[in-house]
Amino acid sequence: MRNFSKLLVLTPKCSPFIIGPLNSMSNEFDEINILLNHNYLTELAHLPLKGYFSHVRKFTKSHICKWHNKPDNIRIYISSMLYLTPDANNLDLGDKIFRNFKNVIESKNIEFDLIDAHFTWPSGYVGAKLKEEYCVPLVVSAEGYDIYDLPFRSDDWKKKVEYTLNSADQIITVSQSNLKCINKLDVTTPVTIRPNGFDNKYIHPMNKLECRKNLNLPLNKKIILSVGNLSTVKGHEYLVNAMKKVLKIRKDIICIIVGSGPLEAKIKNLIQSLDLKNHMFLVGEKPHKDIPLWMNSADVFVLPSLNEGNPNVMFEALATGLPFIGTKVGGVPEIIISNKLGILSEPGNDNELADNILVALEMEWDTKKIIGYANKFTWDNIANTIFDVYEKISNNK
Repeated sequence: MRNFSKLLVLTPKCSPFIIGPLNSMSNEFDEINILLNHNYLTELAHLPLKGYFSHVRKFTKSHICKWHNKPDNIRIYISSMLYLTPDANNLDLGDKIFRNFKNVIESKNIEFDLIDAHFTWPSGYVGAKLKEEYCVPLVVSAEGYDIYDLPFRSDDWKKKVEYTLNSADQIITVSQSNLKCINKLDVTTPVTIRPNGFDNKYIHPMNKLECRKNLNLPLNKKIILSVGNLSTVKGHEYLVNAMKKVLKIRKDIICIIVGSGPLEAKIKNLIQSLDLKNHMFLVGEKPHKDIPLWMNSADVFVLPSLNEGNPNVMFEALATGLPFIGTKVGGVPEIIISNKLGILSEPGNDNELADNILVALEMEWDTKKIIGYANKFTWDNIANTIFDVYEKISNNK
């Protein structure tokens, strides 16, 4: 591929938006090496505890490198260290990870001629340091909170993020909304916008009745599905409050929330206090490979986020023909551009969310058109945009 043959990827974990494009572009490189940072303390999450610990479990060593059918030329290296302050609050962490990653690169004789770092902090910052050390081009992806939140917390965070982005040869971000955040900073690096996407090899339409039988779900109910971390930014408490209002109008509904996180106990208590336990169910985190079953069992998908970058689950829901009922945050309105695809409300407004859910349950949705629209966002198509970014750097070498 062009002037590059050995790609180094820096990322907190092998998430779908990492795995999908790399699967698609793996044949373009002789080798792809992935460096992951791991905190020893996350292993405490293996204890039988819920809430915050169930969220931390996603960053244990066994979780951050999950990858089914990984291409042979992709190798994953995990660098473990111990730190008490979480990544998003730890201003010293970037330099510590840089030193660890440098040791891994030298001890494993890892060669690379291009760095692709995901999230401005800490991976992007580490990528900037590695660029200085090894004199290779750098792409930094600004994905979500790392650009709409982190640089605006303090002058120190702003300096870290601006240094990272100005060190890059190209910036990739997932929405126009994120670009507006970048434009508020003192950054001169060119930016390419590419949305997230989905893997059409396993996310696709399936028979609804068969999926419900497989999951032991009722066949005679309307099912509302939400998939996401149980954290404040995902806004699940507004979904619970909205369901209280929805159930005053119709009773033939259940709402399933797939996910875990620090607010698990709070959401469960809210469901109990509103007497929704027969209609709302927290089923915990599920393996990503099982998400298509849950998607294809549902009638409506709801994501009541208070902020977003460009959520993968939005594309996965659309790919199964589900209408998307969400909020006007981040890149969501850039994808849900028609009421033929879904309905959006203001974030934090459970009354409007309830009204939109009721409307969605009554509408006749053209699932084929929704699926056809979603197919623009397969990882193969998104990978082409990433190739174009690499091409720009190659031409400027």
